[in-house]
Amino acid sequence: MKTEYWWAVLAAVLVMALTYFIFLYNQLVSLKHSVSKAWANIDVLIKQRHDELPKLVDTCQRYMQHEQETLERVMLARSAAQQAGQKDDVKSMGGAENAMRASLGQLFALSEDYPELQADVTFQHLQSRITALEEMLADRREFYNESVNIYNVRIEQFPDIVVARLFRYPPA
Repeated sequence: MKTEYWWAVLAAVLVMALTYFIFLYNQLVSLKHSVSKAWANIDVLIKQRHDELPKLVDTCQRYMQHEQETLERVMLARSAAQQAGQKDDVKSMGGAENAMRASLGQLFALSEDYPELQADVTFQHLQSRITALEEMLADRREFYNESVNIYNVRIEQFPDIVVARLFRYPPA
């Protein structure tokens, strides 16, 4: 009778350990997908902003004949960001996005010297649309960074690290 008791205890412990292992695994899967979802949200907004930039540059070109260099910088930065995004090179994409934001800021600052451009309804719409997209991107980046931080901390903590290494979960 004692042997049956120990087998039952051993079986219960194994079932509990397996259940806990499955629980940890499912949590890590959820966190990994949360990071992917957060990045996808950023990617959508970046693409929307990239779609608006040629329209903005076209509108500005009608009024800013002497600012071609600034307009070209905006489009070159957009192109570099898109190429980095296609290569999934997040580091290069970050640099290109920063360059694009800087050139956009310069473009918006220069546009104040052109009252006709400032009065253009299309320009006003595009400027407010791009500004709104920038604000949404800042929010999404914050959410992404928090998701990455939670995921990275979890895959380094015990006992999660055992599951993460077993299934080769890389840091985000």
